[in-house]
Amino acid sequence: MLSLAFRRLLSFSLFLPSLLVAAAQQGEWTFVQNGTTGITALEVILVSPTLILMMDRVTGDPLQIDGHQAWVELWDLETNTGFPLNAVTDTFCASGAILSNGTMVSLGGQSPEIPVGEYTAPDGDGRMGIRIFEPCASPSGDNCTLFEDPATLHLAVKRWYPSSLRIFDGSLMIIGGMNDSTPFYNTGPENSFEFFPPKDNGQVRFSPFLERTLPVNLFPRGFALPDGKVFIIANNQTILYDVEAQTETVMPMIPNGVRVTNPMDGTATLLPLSPPDYVPEILVCGGSNSTDTVPSIDLSSQDPASDQCSRITLTSEGIEKGWIVLIINGAQTGYAALDAVGDTIGNSNADHPVFTPVLYDPNAALGERFSREGLPTTDIARLYHSGITLTPSGSVFLAGSNPNPTVVENATFNTEFRVQFLNPPFTTRSRPTLSGFPEQVAFNKNVTVDIDIPGDLDTSNLQVALIDMGFSSHAFHSSSRLVFLDAKLSANKKSLTFTTPPNNRVYPPAPGYVFVTIDDVTSTGTRMMIGNGLSPPVADQGVPL
Repeated sequence: MLSLAFRRLLSFSLFLPSLLVAAAQQGEWTFVQNGTTGITALEVILVSPTLILMMDRVTGDPLQIDGHQAWVELWDLETNTGFPLNAVTDTFCASGAILSNGTMVSLGGQSPEIPVGEYTAPDGDGRMGIRIFEPCASPSGDNCTLFEDPATLHLAVKRWYPSSLRIFDGSLMIIGGMNDSTPFYNTGPENSFEFFPPKDNGQVRFSPFLERTLPVNLFPRGFALPDGKVFIIANNQTILYDVEAQTETVMPMIPNGVRVTNPMDGTATLLPLSPPDYVPEILVCGGSNSTDTVPSIDLSSQDPASDQCSRITLTSEGIEKGWIVLIINGAQTGYAALDAVGDTIGNSNADHPVFTPVLYDPNAALGERFSREGLPTTDIARLYHSGITLTPSGSVFLAGSNPNPTVVENATFNTEFRVQFLNPPFTTRSRPTLSGFPEQVAFNKNVTVDIDIPGDLDTSNLQVALIDMGFSSHAFHSSSRLVFLDAKLSANKKSLTFTTPPNNRVYPPAPGYVFVTIDDVTSTGTRMMIGNGLSPPVADQGVPL
């Protein structure tokens, strides 16, 4: 199983890469514990500038609503407190993303027939679940609700452990999963794609790729590329999927046969996209060198996770060249899922959590891209079923961890409710402040905002980035994205003009957060709706590359 170190690393590769190593050299990062959740935060998504939505299942979590356990919680970043939300269906090991109109959609989940100890599972089968969360201002308000109507609003087929991502028309592509409970490997697969809102008259699209990547292909890693195609990783294989032509093109395999999807979780990210060409590169780290034909009982919690990171440029020349491989130290041990290997640690299939995060600088020389300089060490293990997201403040929200079937205390790896924030050095100093943002802006448009810059910052070193925070679950941030924007500071240094992404394929339409970094000091992020803000599917917008 991939350690938290990798998960932090890839969350931060979404942030402004130029600041990473420099910031570590200029000051100390810190862990700060602040608050406790009422559920295990195994799915995490930022739904507004101040609110994070988290989801779990009924396992004895302490949060209550209407006389029963809640399994959905809304976290207020301003007060560091949580509020329960009602849900109808089981959200355990679901996926989700935000649509082009700003609506968050949760997809799939668990069957109520799967036992969870002494606790009563939700009546609603989550495997076909669709849950809608509209933007709201206050977590205690009546308008902060999770809408479900399983009789009329549901997926085409049952999906547990699926992935999803927003594509160029603002809709969601839903990938794979399983339709029945399996003990470890995917032996009850759903080898298909579908979309929300539905395409193809609600029919699914069979995927030969998902069929041949069995049985290690749960939570496939999918990425919307600047040309509109989707790069997908499952097991140790990859493809390019053309949504419009409905074709799969085989891409180079992960080097050395390393498997990187559940239950042999590694992680992956789309590296930042830069103008003028927005050339996509994919980074894949961790996973397992184990074969996928060994019975799980013959696997061990002490089997080392892979120490391999691989990177590929998705151009014709880059694909021909193949993956660049970097070996790093610090791989930990074990696998994803619960109670399946021959020597579990309590219920955990994994052991030896990593307590110190790693920074990745994609622009550094090969062999020098990873650094722990200035990074703090925590004493909280974040293993299976933990969540993480970047916040508009520039800090990283960390919560959850429960490699157990129910709430467990006094074990080697307990159920974890403590919330932490990983704070970069710039959060404790004077930072650039911006104002005057429009709420909505079209593609390929110039936007001018007011800016106030601390006098000790060198304005010759300036970057502007648009970030989608993504949906965090099972060592992966689906739909996460960073696009650098062309920008120019006015002569009096009181205003900043930047240009939005050229079209809806470079940045699939939806809200995003604009961050400005000057001299390695980053502003807070400001939310803007990118595109026309209409419900999907939306027509192409902006100008082609």
